[in-house]
Amino acid sequence: MSIHSPISGHVETGFMSQYLEALSMVERLHRLLLDVIKDEFERLGVLEINAVQALLLFNIGDNEVTAGELKSRGYYQGSNVSYNLKKLVDMGYMHHQRSEIDRRSVRVRLTDRGCEIRDVVADLFERHAKGLEDRKVLSLDGIEEINSSLKRVERYWTDQIRYIY
Repeated sequence: MSIHSPISGHVETGFMSQYLEALSMVERLHRLLLDVIKDEFERLGVLEINAVQALLLFNIGDNEVTAGELKSRGYYQGSNVSYNLKKLVDMGYMHHQRSEIDRRSVRVRLTDRGCEIRDVVADLFERHAKGLEDRKVLSLDGIEEINSSLKRVERYWTDQIRYIY
């Protein structure tokens, strides 16, 4: 999705322009993150897993979760998460077990193989964090300000979904 729309007369042109630039940047950064992860796995010769699946394993970490929990945490959209969880189970990166309470619900957790992939992503992110800090691309204050701003946008968008639509 590309953010190109005419600027409305109802919003200050400068703010609208900056908002559209921010939306576009978030979109590009997400795609770029997936490319960076893909590149890391290609460099290591791990070709059977894609970047979305690797990020899913990283986000699950040491937890045991359901697809619904991953969706409710805001990590993934509906059918994508179910498809990728099934693929990861089939490839041996995750264990799955039906819930004793609700037989329709399946809980998943990483296998040792899945933990290895999670660790590759964690190491990649650690190298990036160190590089950003060492090269003074971002300071602790800077990253905290970015996170604070993004959380405010997230709350605003969540409120729009819950209360307006």
